Amino acid sequence: MAFEHELETANRAARQAGEAALRHWRRGVAAETKADDSPVTVADREAERIIVETLKAEFPDDGFLGEEGTEEDSSSGRRWIIDPIDGTRDFVRGSRVWSVQLALEDGDEIVAGVCHLPALSEAYYAAKGGGAFRNGDPVRVSGISDASGAVLCVNDLDDFHKEPFGGRFIEWVSRFWAVRNPGGAPDAMMVASGIADAWIEPSSKAWDLAPHKIITGEAGGIFRNFDGGSSIYGGNCITCTPALEEEIMRFVRG
Repeated sequence: MAFEHELETANRAARQAGEAALRHWRRGVAAETKADDSPVTVADREAERIIVETLKAEFPDDGFLGEEGTEEDSSSGRRWIIDPIDGTRDFVRGSRVWSVQLALEDGDEIVAGVCHLPALSEAYYAAKGGGAFRNGDPVRVSGISDASGAVLCVNDLDDFHKEPFGGRFIEWVSRFWAVRNPGGAPDAMMVASGIADAWIEPSSKAWDLAPHKIITGEAGGIFRNFDGGSSIYGGNCITCTPALEEEIMRFVRG
């Protein structure tokens, strides 16, 4: 499989960072507030350091972009994008739905990614052309083709009022079989593994989305920005089963 070594190393880095973060999570940790009003903890910084050190030892020519400040140029044309703890608000409140995320960008393409949820003992990962997996078992999006039988996940509901579709949202979601809001990475991984069927994320950074794009794609799903693109730099996304793409894109583009 292409990028097998990269994916194996990324999984190892995520596990090690997750173990360190779990130690902080179990005893409780306070958050500081960054300039953009998002929270950060000592666990975020330690996890990012572990990931960077592990990857750099194997791929010294690759670059890095981390949520907690790591930024290094690449001489290989490749860059690792890192979110050491996605869901820090959940993390500091003792919730289990936080994750360690990293992905490899080669040129303008995401070619490998890991989304590890340490408190749930689940690791999702994928590499280009190799399929998507959860704890070693293949995952695939569902075959659901109609909203009336579909589970829709949403994230950052507090940002929905900023979108053109915000005023239509409640009426529109009533057509779905169920609507859930586990929060970010769990939403995306539920779609990739066929537990849910669509996810709407209105506000995100590259490190929030990088692994979701490759994992979703390798699981047979769709990754789109609200404007129809498919970039991790688009600031938002939907993921879904192929049959639901047209209806959801029609709604978010409104």
